[in-house]
Amino acid sequence: MSAERIGAINRGGESTSEERARRARESFAATPPLQLKIAQRPVRNRIQRLRDLADSLFRETESLARDKEFAEESNRLQTLNLSQGIDFYDEVQRFETGLIRLALDQTRGHQAQAARLLHIKPTTLNSKIKLYGIEY
Repeated sequence: MSAERIGAINRGGESTSEERARRARESFAATPPLQLKIAQRPVRNRIQRLRDLADSLFRETESLARDKEFAEESNRLQTLNLSQGIDFYDEVQRFETGLIRLALDQTRGHQAQAARLLHIKPTTLNSKIKLYGIEY
C-alpha cells in the first residue's frame, strides 16, 4: 500500500472497500432495528382489543337491526286501516312473536335466560314457541 493511501486512511479520506464495508457494518449494528408500534405491545392485549372491537361492532349491528325492525313496524302501523277493523288476536300473536324472537336473539337461543328477560316462566315461553311455531 502506498504512503499516500495510508495517509488518506489515517485522515479519514478515501479508504479501501474493505474499510468502507467494515464501517458500514459497524454503523448498521449501532442503529436499533425499526419496530412498528403494534409490535411493541403484548400479543394478549392486541387480541383482547380486537375482540372488544368485534363485540362492539356486533352490538352496534344488532342495535341497527332492531332500529330497522322498529321503523318498519311503525310504518306498518301508520298504514293500518282502522275502518276495516283490526284482528286483535293476530296483532297480539305478532307482538308476542316479535318479543320472543328478540329475547331469544339477545340470549343466543337460551330459553331460560330469554324467559327471565320477558319475566315469564320458561315453560310458558316454551309453550308459546311451540304454539306460534317460532324458529330461532
